Formats: sequence, structure tokens, C-alpha cells
Amino acid sequence: MKHICKAAAVALAALSIASCNKNQFTVEGQIAGAKDSVLYFENVGLEGINVLDSVKLSEAGDFSFSQDATTVPEFYRLRIADQIINVSIDSTETVQVKGQYPEMASNYTISGSDNCEKIRELALKQMDLQSKAIALQSNTELGIVKANDSIQTLIEAYKNEVKRDYIYKEPYKAYAYFALFQAIGNYLIFNPRTNKEDIKAFAAVATSWDTYYPHAERGQNLHNIAIEGMKNQRIVEAKNADITIDASKVQQAGVLDIQLLDNKGQMRSLTNLKGQVVLLDFHIFAMENSPARIIQLRELYNKYHAQGLEIFQVSLDSDEHFWKQQTAALPWINVRDEEGVNSSRLVMYNIQAVPDFFIIDRGNNLVKRAAQIADLETEIKNLL
Repeated sequence: MKHICKAAAVALAALSIASCNKNQFTVEGQIAGAKDSVLYFENVGLEGINVLDSVKLSEAGDFSFSQDATTVPEFYRLRIADQIINVSIDSTETVQVKGQYPEMASNYTISGSDNCEKIRELALKQMDLQSKAIALQSNTELGIVKANDSIQTLIEAYKNEVKRDYIYKEPYKAYAYFALFQAIGNYLIFNPRTNKEDIKAFAAVATSWDTYYPHAERGQNLHNIAIEGMKNQRIVEAKNADITIDASKVQQAGVLDIQLLDNKGQMRSLTNLKGQVVLLDFHIFAMENSPARIIQLRELYNKYHAQGLEIFQVSLDSDEHFWKQQTAALPWINVRDEEGVNSSRLVMYNIQAVPDFFIIDRGNNLVKRAAQIADLETEIKNLL
């Protein structure tokens, strides 16, 4: 009987340990050539960097850090002195790192996480960019003006590559977020406060995080940065056009605003629909499946409009006259984007194919996009 009780106690203890560990992630591996160095494991938070754990490395360089997992992607780093390896965690994964000190920031491998591998690629690309920029700056034969122009050309090429291959490819991933905040020294590579194209990149990632990680603090931070950038851009454009604009009256909202003329020539704003549940629909009336799509939307509108549903439909049709004909009898808000399929709004909302749509709640918060919705009517009813 004692043996049975003892076995049961051991089994219970093992179960307890497994239960405690199941909601944790682990970052482990070896850093060679770093005997007696202190390896720090740090959280890279929005408010700053916090040391979570540390270990004095042996000759073998083995380490293992475990922490409670979060429900949204979070960022951490391994650090010895000024040598840093960045990692991101979005589940109870185990990430393995093998590095070589004293140049472990560039001389390491990582496995167990696609996000971490992409972050490694980005870090190495950024280091290469910085080395090239320093070489140009140090080249006395070029002169200051030519050197700065050459550096700017390098940076623009880098940004275009990173936007294409990392940010716009999978904007909901942690590595896309990481890419937005890369820097050369104190110079932000992507600066949404001064660059209109950079605002689009921030907006695309912000929109994706809004939908995949609703209410995440990092997502909200991205969202605020994108909106602030848009506000600044509107003020600059107004000044350039000799138009007076009161910055205090430029509203911040829970969605990235769309302001376009409707089919009656009236300017309509997405953020003015706060208080209603909104179906934001991107559409091309010239497409073959358009009639069936419009019938579906009409049924939803007729059924739920009185309860607070509004449809804000953005047409990408190139033929304005055709669009006006097609929308003349439709009861909901119809606007047309003159940029068509090349619209910057498609980039901001990370739209890969049309039609596509989003659901926005009464508080002006983007809730879900089409790919996340199994039953559109049920989702609308739940928000009403």
C-alpha cells in the first residue's frame, strides 16, 4: 500500500510540474567562447528593457531560460555586453540558439521559430546596411553631399526590399513588427512621422495586428503611431496647399480612416460612423461575381440596418460612370477610390485580393477581417 501511495505521489508531483510548465516558453542553447561571461535574458517591452534572468556561462556555454508565455507575440533578447540576439515568442515554443562569442550578434544560428529566423535575417541585413553606410561616410573622396545621397539611396533600396519581403508579405507576424523599428545608430529606417510611404507600412502591420491580436498593447501602439503619422501628413499637406487646419480637431479613432467622395458627390468618412456596426467592403463592380456579392450585402443591410448596421463600400472600379450606374439604387454608403487597384488604402489594410471586407464595432474598432469570419451574419448579430 505504501508503494502505491508513493507511486501516486510521484505521479501527482510529475503532473503538477507538467501543469506548471505547459504555459511557458523556453529559449535554450549554447554560446561558445564565452566562459565566465554573464548571459542576460531580457524583455524588450514598450516601456523599456527589463532583465528577466541571467546565467554565468561555463566553458560549454549552455543556457536555458523559461518564462510564462503570453497570448500575443512578445520580444526578448539574449545579451552579453553589447552583443545582442533578438527573439520573438508567440506561444509555448522552444527556441534553440547557438552562437559564437565575441561576435554572437552576427555569428549565430536559431531554430524552433520561423519568426526568430526571419528576425535573424533582418538583423544581418541591417548590420550589412550599417557597414555600407559607415564606409560611404568615411570615404573622403566622395564629399559630404555625395556620401549622404549614396547612403540615402542604400536606405531606400533596403526599405523597398524589407517592405516587399517581410512587412507586406506577412504583416501580422512578429518579424514584420520588428522590421518597422530597425535603426542605423539613432536614425529610424522607417519613420512614419515624416515619410508618407512609411506610414503605409506601419498602417498595414497595425491593421493586421488589430485583427489577429485585438486589444494587444503593441498593436494599439502601432495603430496610434500610424494615425499620428496620418495626422501630421494631413497638416503638412494643408500647409503646402495654404489651407488652415486645427490640429486639435484632427480626430484619432480606432480604425484607419478612409475619406472619399460617394456616388452623390458627398465626402464620406469611415470614422464618422462611430456608434454603428460597420461592414467595410472593398469591391470591384466590374468583376464577374459582383451581382451575387451585392445581393448578399443587400440581404444583410435590409435585415440589420434598422438595428445599427451600416455598409461602407469602397469601389476600386476604373470607370467612374459605370460605378455610378451600378450603385445608384444601393442604399448604403458607396465611395470610389480613384487609385483603383493601386490604391494606398489597399496597402494600409493589407488587402491581397478583392473582394475583401472587415467588421468594425460601435466603438470604431476593427474587429475581424474576412479570412477570420466563418459566418458573417452571426458576427454582425453579435456586435449589434
